[in-house]
Amino acid sequence: MKALENDIFNLERFQIFESVQLAKDYFLANIPVIGLQYVDYIDLKNSKVKISIALAITSDQYATSLPSAPFGGFWCDTDISPKSLDAFLVLVEQSLKSRGIKSITIVQPPKIYESQSDLVNYFLFKSGWALHNILSHQFFCGAKKIKNFLQSESPRIRKKMKSNSLFSSYNYISNFDFLKKMKDWNTQKGYEFNINEDLLVRQVSSYPDRYFLIKLQQGDQIVGYALAVKLTSNSIYYFLSAFDSAMNLTGGGEFLLLELFLLAKDQKVDFIDLGSSNVREGPNYNLMFFKSRFSNEISSKMTWYKEFQNDSF
Repeated sequence: MKALENDIFNLERFQIFESVQLAKDYFLANIPVIGLQYVDYIDLKNSKVKISIALAITSDQYATSLPSAPFGGFWCDTDISPKSLDAFLVLVEQSLKSRGIKSITIVQPPKIYESQSDLVNYFLFKSGWALHNILSHQFFCGAKKIKNFLQSESPRIRKKMKSNSLFSSYNYISNFDFLKKMKDWNTQKGYEFNINEDLLVRQVSSYPDRYFLIKLQQGDQIVGYALAVKLTSNSIYYFLSAFDSAMNLTGGGEFLLLELFLLAKDQKVDFIDLGSSNVREGPNYNLMFFKSRFSNEISSKMTWYKEFQNDSF
């Protein structure tokens, strides 16, 4: 507790950058959306960022952290004190009000990504923020456990693939022809495909070493795709997948996930994020059950909202 007690926040540590200037491990926070103004709020102590949040602000004064991204939110050093975090949140709110910001929406990352998310969520709730949504993500955590999983499960899955003349591979993205196929395959099954293709192309072009395309093939014919993203240096996110419905594949998801685990092992990450299992109507129980075979943790990201126009500054 001594380190926490000595971490006393003061106003001199509170800094504001009016554009994307800080290089962040969560790389989507480094890529501005065209037409939005970006602001970084940071708590800087001894040249070390203790707390930060990146915000995008629209021309009509609405703030988001972050648009077109799985999450944004507050990122904290592991030894940040509750008092310092609370003081930082107060100063961020005061700054937003002084700028004439009407409201702010943030999606706080799951605790697996940000160890202090529970503390952040607690202070947001106590500060009058409204909880708008919760999405549960399933994870497979532990670099050694990923290797152990491959050792135990790979022979069985490979045998099933071989019996269907299937093989899988992954590589960096060299072109975007796969997007049309994924869109067509999902549309044929009645699934939504709400991907901003222009933004995705820009993100891949800016960070080509963070995106991986997984292929499932039968001979020369590609029968399935999955897009995996290294959102942080210690994680792999299973972003998107699709299968050719004409092939009537059995076990296609399992085959793609085997390749995802191989990618995670090769990238030496600490955890795999299998994403949420949510549809418009609510939880997708079948998908959650399927992912449970490839996950050992569950953690939620929370969407918070607060209006400022009626607050006095």
